[in-house]
Amino acid sequence: MKFEYVKFEVLLPEDYIVPLRNEWNKYGYITVGDYDHVVSYSETKGYWRPLEASNPFEGKTGNIANGSKCKMEFKTPFENIEEVKTIIKSIHPYEEPIINVVPLLS
Repeated sequence: MKFEYVKFEVLLPEDYIVPLRNEWNKYGYITVGDYDHVVSYSETKGYWRPLEASNPFEGKTGNIANGSKCKMEFKTPFENIEEVKTIIKSIHPYEEPIINVVPLLS
């Protein structure tokens, strides 16, 4: 089965939404029809514990932390996956960004 579009879900601090959105938009990755800058986001809460080898953006090594993040979502053509992930990794503050790529049926 071939997918024409995918949905990206990215967990990140709210301050990083606009820089990522602007960078993706430069390349037309978040254009839908006659609209660009097409993304949505919502606040979400979560838990994490940085392990010994980590260099945490938030929290202390060995301690369970919790807090609010945002989940940013957008649709892009399948062929943009690698370029979009490269941009995320260049701007996102976490060592291991949470990036979900979901194939969309047409």
